[in-house]
Amino acid sequence: MATNGVRALTALADPTRRAIFEALPQAARSVAELADEVGVSSSAVSQHLRVLREARLVMVRPEGNRRLYSLDPRGLADARDYLEQFWPSAIAAYSAALQTAATETA
Repeated sequence: MATNGVRALTALADPTRRAIFEALPQAARSVAELADEVGVSSSAVSQHLRVLREARLVMVRPEGNRRLYSLDPRGLADARDYLEQFWPSAIAAYSAALQTAATETA
């Protein structure tokens, strides 16, 4: 079973979902506003928003007769936590590469 971090990264792998996600940090937006900005139908935006909600990357709140979508920090934290597990080995590999480069030029 995929972790929440993997779900977040998988959701963002789609270019349209990523464009919708990237349109939200400035302000909460409606489906219609997102459709205009991203250039796809409202129906397509709604489907992409469902995937982003399931990955905990966006949240929705009702405002009058509209539903406004904004970023959900939980999904970003999940993705960050998932990626952080790889930092120790990445830093060790980088350090080893620097040491190898230093000994080759010495």
